[in-house]
Amino acid sequence: MILPIIAYGDPVLRKVADDIDKDHPKLNDLLANMWETMYNASGVGLAAPQIGLPVRIFLVDTTPFSGDEDLTPEEQKQLDGFKQVFINATIEEETGDEWAFNEGCLSIPDVREDVSRKGVIKITYLDENFKQHSKTFDGLLARVIQHEYDHIEGVLFTDKLSALKKRMLKGRLTNISKGKISVDYRMKFPAMKKGR
Repeated sequence: MILPIIAYGDPVLRKVADDIDKDHPKLNDLLANMWETMYNASGVGLAAPQIGLPVRIFLVDTTPFSGDEDLTPEEQKQLDGFKQVFINATIEEETGDEWAFNEGCLSIPDVREDVSRKGVIKITYLDENFKQHSKTFDGLLARVIQHEYDHIEGVLFTDKLSALKKRMLKGRLTNISKGKISVDYRMKFPAMKKGR
């Protein structure tokens, strides 16, 4: 089932999400709905707060990035078919040089800005079967994971911008929260009585 994506301005996007246990109600249905919602919106990642649930779940499928000709063949191969559910994730460390990349977010449509992040992460998480993993990711894969991880920490990519950039975007962000934007996927806007 395709769920509405929560727009910028909703308090759920600012909450630090809670861990879940393996008895979380209808977890398989929730994950299936999240995948369907993400693909419907042409996203490469989606976190539970973006569908209104303040729980520590996000999922990533970087396959759409694998065709980017600016990437090395190794990077393309790393991104092609990488599809993963992250439950109760914790980033243990972020290392390497910071590098900028143009990011966007399904909750903040039509806003894209360069965001600097460290190049390598070590993350501990549970998969959809509640098997624990501790892995290191780098490059674009690390960045997509960092962006989604931020959502379960109540952080948006716009928080990482300079004060000047934030001031310049203020009007556009206000319009998004009021639903004064055209999107081709279902959204729920905090300043409107009901989503569309």
